[in-house]
Amino acid sequence: MKLSSIVVGGLIWTMGAGSALAQFIAPGSSINNPPMPQPPPPPRVYVPEIPKMGALPSRPSVRSAPRTSFGDRVSRCLDEAAAAGLSQADRATYSRSCANTRE
Repeated sequence: MKLSSIVVGGLIWTMGAGSALAQFIAPGSSINNPPMPQPPPPPRVYVPEIPKMGALPSRPSVRSAPRTSFGDRVSRCLDEAAAAGLSQADRATYSRSCANTRE
């Protein structure tokens, strides 16, 4: 009985000592330090497209909003001139210049 307990105790001690020896702690550090972060991923490699011989370069198309009709612009400019308190002669002058410059 005494011999079996010594053998079991020795076995437990060697298993515990083996796992403790497998852990290496660098000098000046602690086991409580967090692990080192993962290195950042490598940068993406971008290969530009090689233009084909004789092919025309593509251009981005620009779409503008449709312009309102001239009558709608004149009406809006006349309303603005009336709201500003201009006389009838000044409203006509304002609406002509306003309607031609508006979009």
